Amino acid sequence: MAFSASGLVATPVLDIAYESAGETDATPVILLHGFPYDVRAFDEVAPILATAGAFVLAPYLRGFGPTRFRDDATIRSGQQAALAEDLLDFMDALDIETAVLAGYDWGGRAACIAAALWPGRVRGLVTVDGYNIQNLAYAGEPVAPEWERTYWYQYYFHSERGRRGLDRNRDELCELLWRTWSPKWAGATANFPASAPSLHNPDFVDVVIHSYRHRYGLVAGDPRYQQLEDRVAQQPPITVPTVVIESGADGVGGPSAAEDRDCFTGPYDHRFLPGVGHNVPQEAPEDFANAVASLLR
Repeated sequence: MAFSASGLVATPVLDIAYESAGETDATPVILLHGFPYDVRAFDEVAPILATAGAFVLAPYLRGFGPTRFRDDATIRSGQQAALAEDLLDFMDALDIETAVLAGYDWGGRAACIAAALWPGRVRGLVTVDGYNIQNLAYAGEPVAPEWERTYWYQYYFHSERGRRGLDRNRDELCELLWRTWSPKWAGATANFPASAPSLHNPDFVDVVIHSYRHRYGLVAGDPRYQQLEDRVAQQPPITVPTVVIESGADGVGGPSAAEDRDCFTGPYDHRFLPGVGHNVPQEAPEDFANAVASLLR
C-alpha cells in the first residue's frame, strides 16, 4: 500500500475512514474515489503528490470500506448532496480550511459540488469528465441510444432483482463494471481484488441502490440534505482553478467533457487521455498526479 498512515474521524453522520501520505503541514489534497472503487485507486498517485509537497488524504465514501454510519436510523442515502456534505464534514473534522480536491465518478461529483458551493474552501479542482454535477430536473430525458446502452446497470438497480443481484453477486458484477468501463486497461481484473473488500461494507448495497434510484426521481432523498439539493439544482458554475481530465476510452457513455466548458468560469485546463478508461487515477496515475500537482504551484 502506498499510503503511510490511516485514520478515522467522526462527523455528524459518519465515522469516515481515510488513508494519508505526506507531511501533515503540507498543502492538503483530498482524493475522492468513485463507484465501485475505493482508495486503492490512488496507491500510485499518493506518493507522487507527497513528494511534490502535498499532504494527501483519501477518504472512503459512505458505504465503502471501513466508513460507517453513526446512527442505525440514518437513511442510507447515496444522493449527490450527501456525498458533498460528507466531504465538507470531513474537512471540518480535520480542521482543513482549504484543500485541492481531485476525484472521479461519485468522488468527482462530491468535489465538483464542493467547488461550486464552497469555493473559499477549495484551492483547486481536478475532475474527470468535466462538470460532474447531476441535473436531476432532466434525469427523465433520454440520451443517445449508444450511451443508454452503457447505463444498463443503473436501470438494473432500479428493480428489486437488481438489488438482489448486487447483494448476492457484488464481486462478479462490480468486476464486470471495472472491465467494461476500462476496456483497454489490461490490469482491471488483476487489480480488482485489492478493492473488493471495500464493497462488502454493510451499507454498500443500500447506499448504491439509493444513489441510482434517487438520481432518477424514483425515491426521496434524506430531508437533511434538501436545502443543499435545492442549491445544487441551480447548476452553479465552478469558479476555482480547474483541471478537467477527459478519458478517451471510457466504457460509460456520455458527451465530451469539453461540452460543459461554460460551467467553469475560473482558470481552466482540459486534458485528454487517449486509451484511458473510467478509472483514471489507477490507469494513468502519473497523468492524474500531474494534473493535481499543477494546482499546488
